[in-house]
Amino acid sequence: MLFLSSKLLGFFSDIISDVSSYGIFNYLKDSSFLIDLKKTLRNRILVAFILLPIAVIQAYGQEKIKVTLDPSDALTGYYYKVLPTSNEIDRVLFLMPGFSQPAESIFTESMLPYVASANDVLTVALAGGHTIFANEPVVKNINLVIDDVLKEHPILAEKPWVMGGFSAGGTIALRFVEHCKQFPLKSKVNFAGVFTVDSPVDIVDLWKYFERELEKNASEAGVNEAKYVMAKMEEQEGTPFAKPQRYAELTPFNLNMEKGNEQFLKDTAVRVYHDVDIAWQLQNRRRSVFDSNYLNASEMINRLLLVGNDRAEFIQSKQKGYRSNGMRHTHAWSIVDEVECIQWLKNL
Repeated sequence: MLFLSSKLLGFFSDIISDVSSYGIFNYLKDSSFLIDLKKTLRNRILVAFILLPIAVIQAYGQEKIKVTLDPSDALTGYYYKVLPTSNEIDRVLFLMPGFSQPAESIFTESMLPYVASANDVLTVALAGGHTIFANEPVVKNINLVIDDVLKEHPILAEKPWVMGGFSAGGTIALRFVEHCKQFPLKSKVNFAGVFTVDSPVDIVDLWKYFERELEKNASEAGVNEAKYVMAKMEEQEGTPFAKPQRYAELTPFNLNMEKGNEQFLKDTAVRVYHDVDIAWQLQNRRRSVFDSNYLNASEMINRLLLVGNDRAEFIQSKQKGYRSNGMRHTHAWSIVDEVECIQWLKNL
């Protein structure tokens, strides 16, 4: 537990007073106020300040409800939902965390569920598990959650849904929505949009990137990630070189294919969020632009634009990425402007 001096506690009181006087729901709908508050919290002092907006929203917003579908699966056998404060559901936001991360991690790293709650949007949060693939087991599990949501809220079959995810969760979300557009008769809901948060969109190229990380051996974090994820990928689906056709089916985008799975998103709103800080990557991870997730993501967006999808967007973050523990990192949920994102979602 953090020890806070009276001076720091006073600062917290000032922030809470500002939020209270402004009105918590106005705060959640006003992008400029939210951005200014986040900048203040990040620039003034400690890690604790970064956590404050989440605490404020949790105090005034809706509680997250845990729904267990498979008690034997401690990671992907349950999901969370956050109902709108108005109890009127206008849209659905389906979120997925990163590789091996639990659904709970979303609520400490992003305010999206709470901003959504204040704007008549139901949030569903589900972990993808120890995988980057939207393969048959993952697709089946996502559909089980959708079925369960529709069982309690049948009207949502007629409402727009948006799916988004961080890192591997975004990779899965992207391919899942492509799958829904590829096989529309199998989809029970309408996904009006999809977004990724610093996600690798080309799984084949991701394998090559991991090989480079191992060869360079310049970042302990990068090497450990490469070893772990490559082992899981090979265990689950083999390697892209041994099974190129299978990987062509699984990857949301393939740089070396003239027309890949992104073709199914021609009429769908697509966003990719990235913190394009090349200097940080070079200094902290010894990675160039060619090792970034945004290299392939930008090409994917460009191909969608070229075929007439004017709602395909590359979003370069307005603020630097930080994790909830205060660590500066380009790979973070915080690169998403939550209020602007929900405003985008509401207009789909």
